[in-house]
Amino acid sequence: QVQLVESGGGSGQAGGSLRLSCAASGYTASWNYMAWFRQAPGNEREWVAGIDSGGRSTYADSVKGRFTISQDDAKNTLYLQMNSLKPEDTATYYCALSFRYSGTWYSRSMYNYWGQGTQVTVSS
Repeated sequence: QVQLVESGGGSGQAGGSLRLSCAASGYTASWNYMAWFRQAPGNEREWVAGIDSGGRSTYADSVKGRFTISQDDAKNTLYLQMNSLKPEDTATYYCALSFRYSGTWYSRSMYNYWGQGTQVTVSS
């Protein structure tokens, strides 16, 4: 079955960088849509960035210019490079996978598969 396993979370200082990874397995579809979401305590899970198999990427305004989403097709791995971190980036980060595009990258309902999450904590 489809599995998504995140890694790379941890603690960082404001202004620093972290890179998250999401290893995907258990499927053979050649075209997919992957995304990163995050959820801070007491908040809704929010979309951060998305990328399709053609490499087209899109970002939430709150991270545009600071975060970069990418994927290594050979390794079936999704990445999120986070630079210029801010304390408000503190959250549990989840990767998500869909095999169809619903028209709204930011909607949780578009994604059928989710990882278990990795914690990112940014101190000021």
